[in-house]
Amino acid sequence: MPEVIVCRWDSSVDGVLNEGSLRRKLEDRGYRVSSYTYSPGTYFSDHKHGQSKIDAVLSGTFRMGMYGEFVDLGPGDWIEVPAGATHSAEVIGNEPVVSLDAIKI
Repeated sequence: MPEVIVCRWDSSVDGVLNEGSLRRKLEDRGYRVSSYTYSPGTYFSDHKHGQSKIDAVLSGTFRMGMYGEFVDLGPGDWIEVPAGATHSAEVIGNEPVVSLDAIKI
């Protein structure tokens, strides 16, 4: 079974983490990027997408589930979700999550 690989922002290479810099990094990889804010308690049960995507976090904590594994993503973290992969997401804690949702183009 595939494993969930968390990518992390490296300020020594990528510079200061902000929406513009993370958006550019994802766009440079061939993704169309949208920004969303999710309130505490938001939960997305198991679902799939027809396109490959990246879920990236600017602030807050997003718990992502995929392949029977759960990872907590914080600021500057992201995972790649292959097309057709069943996954879930949940806002953890009392802080909203600002997420960049990137769809492969």
